Amino acid sequence: MTLPPSSETARPAGARRVAVFGFDASESSQIRRIRGLIGAGFDVTGYTMRRDNMASDAPPEWRNIHLGTVENERIGRRLLVLARALLVIARNGGPLRRADVAMARNFDMALLAVIGRVLIGRPRLPVIYECLDIHGSFTAPGRKGRMFRAIERWLLRRTALLVVSSPGFVREYFEPVQHWHGPTALLENKIWFGAERPERPVASRRREGPIVVGWVGSLRCDPSLRILLDAARLRPDTLRIEMHGNVHRHVVPDFEARIAALPNVSYHGPYRYPDGLGEVYSRCDLVWSQDLWQSGANSDWLLPNRVYEASYFGCLSIAVAGTQTARKVEDDGLGYVLPVADAPALVALIDGLDPAETEARRAALLAQAPERFVSTPADLREVVARALDETHLSQDRDRSRP
Repeated sequence: MTLPPSSETARPAGARRVAVFGFDASESSQIRRIRGLIGAGFDVTGYTMRRDNMASDAPPEWRNIHLGTVENERIGRRLLVLARALLVIARNGGPLRRADVAMARNFDMALLAVIGRVLIGRPRLPVIYECLDIHGSFTAPGRKGRMFRAIERWLLRRTALLVVSSPGFVREYFEPVQHWHGPTALLENKIWFGAERPERPVASRRREGPIVVGWVGSLRCDPSLRILLDAARLRPDTLRIEMHGNVHRHVVPDFEARIAALPNVSYHGPYRYPDGLGEVYSRCDLVWSQDLWQSGANSDWLLPNRVYEASYFGCLSIAVAGTQTARKVEDDGLGYVLPVADAPALVALIDGLDPAETEARRAALLAQAPERFVSTPADLREVVARALDETHLSQDRDRSRP
């Protein structure tokens, strides 16, 4: 995805200052979060890294301090970059020292924020730990997993608020595994449009020809790719697969070669976010919304942003039973749930679709309030206010102890 420059740069006098620690300044969800904070009236400074396989040359739209470039899945080198980042924070600590709160997105960024605040002389600065995914290192058996979980428990005790994008993370991991029962907030991975939302489509639009299933966003799930391609082979005349977004080639290095032989599969490349979403989803009848990359753990617990995007633009999602995504899709009437994650199940769904029933589902989806799928300034203000309140409560408890 490529993102257009934001016009939300005005910072009201006296605005709360937020230091955002982000894993990749060019990644779309990171840009969405910072745009959202600016749009909610906060004065934002970024302390961000870049990912080597996804990095863009475009400079950040916000005041930013570059913490280094990291490689995916290279833990040893990432630790070295994190150590160097602490030196950068120490040398550029002014914005962090003046901040009212730090928001750190994912574990390594939260670690930098908690240690960095000590380095710049603000050991009580409230830190929000925003968990976007449960990395496999934290659910691994043996010594490695125990070490990562112990460090995270140490980190949790030093943060003002845990923010999750899915209730599955709390239910399946933080409560039973980490025994966390502290302050927690749900901030779903909804769309951020800014001041003006695009119009939602009208309900009736069934096209002639093959059913189009879209795969949109970060294309990094090899099991999903395999299912979609196998289904395309099984139904060359009645099914089309349309893919839009950034391919994570460290996960699927042979992506182009695998789709080249299938005339009913197309990859359209990155798109502009959020301006290009309407066009992307207008090409789709259904959207593959299930993540299978880390089945049995993170993939079963998360809620991907494509569920909210597809729903806003009237595309019915496809999920797989036994996951948080399926629970969301089923409970909220957002689409269809496959009994198992394989191509025959997907083909059976496509073969059994009734056009009238599908359009009725789509009309009901478009009748839902847009706020169910779109992030608002109030969502972010509430999270920041909660972190500040929890910090004040903690300080009051400390002062009342004998």
